[in-house]
Amino acid sequence: MDKHSPKDKFRRKAISVAEAQAKILPLVGRTEAEYVPLYEAQGRILAEQITAPHPYPHFRRSGMDGFAILSSDTADCSADHPVLLEVVDEIACGALPRVPLAPGKVARIMTGAKVPDEADAVVMFEMTETVTQHGKVFIRLIREIEKGKNITNVGLELAAGDPILAPGRNIGPGEISVLATFGVHRVPVMKRPRIAIFSTGSELLSIEEPLQDGRIRNSNTYMLASQIKEAGGEPYILEAIKDDLVTAQRRVQEAFDEYDMLVTTGGVSVGDFDIMADLVSDGDLEMLFNKVMMRPGSVTTAAVMDGKLLFALSGNPGACFVGFELFVRPAIGGMLGVPQPFLTEITAELGRPYRKINSFTRYVRGRLEVREGKLFAYPAELDESNVMITIKDSDGLIVIPPSTEGREPGELVTVLRLPGCLL
Repeated sequence: MDKHSPKDKFRRKAISVAEAQAKILPLVGRTEAEYVPLYEAQGRILAEQITAPHPYPHFRRSGMDGFAILSSDTADCSADHPVLLEVVDEIACGALPRVPLAPGKVARIMTGAKVPDEADAVVMFEMTETVTQHGKVFIRLIREIEKGKNITNVGLELAAGDPILAPGRNIGPGEISVLATFGVHRVPVMKRPRIAIFSTGSELLSIEEPLQDGRIRNSNTYMLASQIKEAGGEPYILEAIKDDLVTAQRRVQEAFDEYDMLVTTGGVSVGDFDIMADLVSDGDLEMLFNKVMMRPGSVTTAAVMDGKLLFALSGNPGACFVGFELFVRPAIGGMLGVPQPFLTEITAELGRPYRKINSFTRYVRGRLEVREGKLFAYPAELDESNVMITIKDSDGLIVIPPSTEGREPGELVTVLRLPGCLL
């Protein structure tokens, strides 16, 4: 990672997406752990392994409503040789047995209630007939009941000390249920990295301003903030940087002092006012790369200073979106200790022709659809770098390797599944 001169924005050396990702990950530093209440753990990343502090279930419980019995009392029981067993106790959920069971005695029991220590089976209500004799209540059985029937044993699901959840796991409803079951009311999670967002460009309007001829609203900032939240970070939207290199250098240095990562959008091309291309080639920043063999977003740039990463993404919304998903999202995942921080690769059949050719790999926004048990990927009709509207309809990024020919329907393609895709 050598220092570069500003003129290098005109002499960019393109590297592959994989090479660019490989340059980033070794520089990603883990955030620290913190404890949050269980009700705040949704969507956070687990920081430590959780093991079972006790077996689950931790007592023998009934699998259904019925009667807890000694199975030996039903030996040789049949329609011709029924047995009568006296009901001497009733055990509700949360209650404990009150009467030890002797041979010939049973306890009425509810689903989930604790089975008496002496009992070794539960017979369901429907298999019994209630009989009253001399003021006592009995159940009549006409078949044998095997030992262990309808009883959930201690530790059936987990033994004490068994691992439950591994670090790096995203905490969802299932994980919340498990943690609550074992009384983990304060959960160790990774701190969310604090990520600053800058937009650059004098043409930008705030989203509150009325539309003006020749200017556009600063939409990329809000898209990036949403992507950062989705990836597990904590976004901080900072005031847009005007097209002034000295101001940009000062603002970026201030942000490096306060935040864990910087993401900018705009100003990374080679025009006279594209200041980010100059900024990452000067000063204390060490440039990792400033061109990637990809469309859209070939001018995506990354740099590092004092162990903190800066990602300079294109100002075009489509390219900005793709650049974040390929580089920034994995970096945030690495900071959180996510085992697989990259977008998941799946294979699908191309649903319609794709005619564009290019010497760089294309990452085409697309829609996924399942038909007759097959997965199809449909490239967006509008997928230019500057097109914004099709981002909302995309389930994945269809990977189209360099080629001198288009792709035909039915050809197999790799798709990077986007977060939120339900397929």
